[in-house]
Amino acid sequence: MGDSKMASFLDSIGAFFSGGDKIPWCDRDVILGCEKEVKSATEGDSEDQKKESIMRLSWALVHSRQAEDIQRGIDMLEASLATSSPPLQDREKLYLLAVGYYRTGDYSRSRQLVERCLEAQPDWRQALALKKTIEDKIAKDGVIGMGITATAVGLIAGGIAAAMARKK
Repeated sequence: MGDSKMASFLDSIGAFFSGGDKIPWCDRDVILGCEKEVKSATEGDSEDQKKESIMRLSWALVHSRQAEDIQRGIDMLEASLATSSPPLQDREKLYLLAVGYYRTGDYSRSRQLVERCLEAQPDWRQALALKKTIEDKIAKDGVIGMGITATAVGLIAGGIAAAMARKK
């Protein structure tokens, strides 16, 4: 195996165990900037400007590395879905909710939301990529779960065999 193939193989193994998805992360300073933007928009800008700044903040929150930020983003998006908006905005909110639930580990809810996005626009590449990421994560978690179960069964069987060997 060539060096580049070996490096690629090792990278793929590392990505498998680290959960290497391609969903971007957002830094705290970006979130703070979005929060300031929302505050200034609520003090005098148009309603559309306010909604756009809230959407940017929601995006930043669900892409955060901090669980409390992600939850805050989910709460904001769910509250804003309760008000009527154009279908395109609702689709974007559903997508961001799917990202948020993915980040919290609720893959089932995330997959349901991304499916709703794809019902509205079946060829939306971002949603299709997220769906694949979710499905890969579910499959990986299943493989790891089976490995843990097999190891536990092996340890129990080994313990029983050792105990029986000592009795003889």
